[in-house]
Amino acid sequence: MADASSNPYRLPRTAVPLRYGLRLEPDLEAFAFVGTVSVDLDVLEPVGEIVLNAAELEIAGGDVNGAALAGIDYDDEHERAVLRLGEPVSPGPARLNLTFTGTLNDQLRGFYRSTFTDEEGDERVIATTQFESTNARRAFPCWDEPDLKATFEVTLVVPDDLMAVSSGAEVDSQPIGDGRREVSFAPTMEMSTYLLAFIVGPLEATDPVDVNGTPLRVVHPIGKGHLTEFALDAGAFCLGFFEDYFAIDYPGDKLDLVAIPDFAFGAMENMGCVTFREILLLIDPDSSTQQERQTAVDVIAHELAHMWFGNLVTMKWWNGIWLKEAFATFCEMLAVDAYRPDWKRWLAFGLSRAAAFDVDALAATRPVEYPVVSPADAEGMYDLLTYEKGAAAVRMLEQYLGAEEFRDGVRHYLQRHSYANTETHDLWDALAESTGEPARDVMDSWIFQGGHPVVSAAYDDSGTIRLSQSRFRYDGESDDTRWQVPVVAAVGTDTGEHTERLVLEDPVALDADNPAWVMVNPTADGFYRVAYEGGLLNRLLDGGPNLNPLQRYVLVDDQWALTVADRLSVADYLAFAERIATTEDDLAVWRRLAGTLGTLDHMVLDNERSGLQARVRAMAGPAWARVGWEPVAGEDDRIGELRGVLARTRAVVGNDAEAITRCRELMAAEGVNPALAAAAIAVVAAAGDGADYEEIRQRYEKAPTPQLELRYLMALTSFDSPGLMDRTLTATLDGTVRSQDAGFVLRGCLENRDLGPQAWAFIAEHWNDINQRLPSAIVPRMLGGISALSTPELAAEVEAFLEAHPVAQGPLIVAQHLERQQINVRLRRRVLEDLG
Repeated sequence: MADASSNPYRLPRTAVPLRYGLRLEPDLEAFAFVGTVSVDLDVLEPVGEIVLNAAELEIAGGDVNGAALAGIDYDDEHERAVLRLGEPVSPGPARLNLTFTGTLNDQLRGFYRSTFTDEEGDERVIATTQFESTNARRAFPCWDEPDLKATFEVTLVVPDDLMAVSSGAEVDSQPIGDGRREVSFAPTMEMSTYLLAFIVGPLEATDPVDVNGTPLRVVHPIGKGHLTEFALDAGAFCLGFFEDYFAIDYPGDKLDLVAIPDFAFGAMENMGCVTFREILLLIDPDSSTQQERQTAVDVIAHELAHMWFGNLVTMKWWNGIWLKEAFATFCEMLAVDAYRPDWKRWLAFGLSRAAAFDVDALAATRPVEYPVVSPADAEGMYDLLTYEKGAAAVRMLEQYLGAEEFRDGVRHYLQRHSYANTETHDLWDALAESTGEPARDVMDSWIFQGGHPVVSAAYDDSGTIRLSQSRFRYDGESDDTRWQVPVVAAVGTDTGEHTERLVLEDPVALDADNPAWVMVNPTADGFYRVAYEGGLLNRLLDGGPNLNPLQRYVLVDDQWALTVADRLSVADYLAFAERIATTEDDLAVWRRLAGTLGTLDHMVLDNERSGLQARVRAMAGPAWARVGWEPVAGEDDRIGELRGVLARTRAVVGNDAEAITRCRELMAAEGVNPALAAAAIAVVAAAGDGADYEEIRQRYEKAPTPQLELRYLMALTSFDSPGLMDRTLTATLDGTVRSQDAGFVLRGCLENRDLGPQAWAFIAEHWNDINQRLPSAIVPRMLGGISALSTPELAAEVEAFLEAHPVAQGPLIVAQHLERQQINVRLRRRVLEDLG
């Protein structure tokens, strides 16, 4: 953890806050606000100045204990204000009063403005907040560090016709005689500044649902109440689930789930006032896909898990971001699996885990936890390694300790540290105390060093199977890094099958004479790759047990990773994929297969593409024959999703003329299954012309739900006409596309098979405009699309440009994108060698 005395971004601890009384008057027409804050302090040593955080604010004046300030100095680099006191203040209680002004910005951080068009066609404005990590200081002067917890009492002065919500429950609303009213909210629990929220605008709320005494509502822009029932049901389930899992009552006095039209992230766990992108709360179950609904429940569960893990118990400093996010990601799987077991959430987690593996196999990976000094360092931590690798490590530990034992240890941790701040080792120590197992010893190698191992299984000279580990990297390099790897291996012999469990450090032989086959990591709980050597993979496939979908998924994922790392040829991977595809009917496995086949299609030369397309059609054929175009009454949601995946794979990657024609018919039809309708839109876009573009663009502008709006918007990135691509690119900067979505549209354009280079040229030409318009956190993620630009010449151009135009808020993420691009350059060369 960065020491407060040596880190220039840390505040001195001479005076610390205990309570904030905050009064704000937002002007939604002038995009400005005025405010006052009264802070009860504990002064720890005699002071002649008080240092706190303030950014993009003008402090008009103030006093301490009634004595006016002598002056105010600003440190813009470190986002601090130094309040020079009129007279020294002695240790003990004190009160600081400040008056200030600020701007409702359009950068989706701090106290900012969001807009939407109402049912009458009028543009309406919402004033809302996003404070994590270090943006409360843009809304009011404060001690904006996670360990400086305090209570907050908020008062908002708002027009009579607007709604106001905050982290605490509303306790009073009084007119003040000028067309406005003063709305007061109950004090919050003791918490960090980044967890406070306040929102004003033309909003409505559902009737509250009582969840064990906690009123739960969905708050939304006016006119959208008909889309709230699904999220309300999911939220009520998840809140009750976590109260039971953690064995601690929800720590707030109410819970609002608030849909915001413009939002940089997916959602934010503000205490009592959780904010979301509209797409995650406003849902029509009849027109949304199972994947869209699952994503919504994922995020709702994730944010509600934070009420305990992050809000009730909070990291001491931003190096601990990973733990709250990883644990909330792990918890979302638990809750969603309980909410809808038929969705098989842990199986679907494999796709997310694969994305984390992909980053962690780079030389430019990082430890899950690393030192954080500045706000920019903290912003760079919100990535796949924090969420998905972290969650996979937590899941691995849970399975190693046992689910009930792990849960009991988590309860012990939360009870011990409620309303306080912790370091990572506090959790491991609580788990060790509760279970008697050395949790810290196991986890430190996974958290404090980057990368992950590949566990190799091979016959030794005596005929037994020996396991060994080495670091897995796509570039083929290795080093002496070692992990304590909790390994589970299923072993088959002439006399039957048994399971072995061990913690692998040095090479070890399995306890079996003349084993016929072995499957390492059969439950997919370990965060490591598996390489079967000397024919062991064929032995497993030919003579092993019937593999379940999760096991087949892991095999596909590992074989593809070995292919990317040049440990398996592209031809051999395709032969393996063909073998698996013949009998495969599971959604998750087919999603992974389809993704890998799409990558190969992206790289193969145009004049050699038809051969790969024919093989893809043949691979998808057997599964398609079993699924077909027509849904069967009573089939589960995952079958519908599989139908969509197969239709898109056949049409786009396989260039199946019949599938393309049928998708055109489906896009024009009504009452189509949502998953198949979504696939049809994607297919028509990939094969479409100007008339198709105009149809989809108009549907985007008139979409009745956020899910349909995003579906149509992203389809516009798939057209292969340079003129149409130019229209899509231009729309990201001219206001047609919301800034929250523009970065993802640009990424989709970069990933366009034929026109990705055109998208890059646009980004390079409009770099300054893009950085001014897009929320800063989205720019590094937008650049993820460069990995699809896999020609050596373009990769060199991109690297030179980004070296000359560094991205301050995510340099490591950008370095990872650049390395992944080089990996794809090498993979493309091998694809051309193997497939022509």
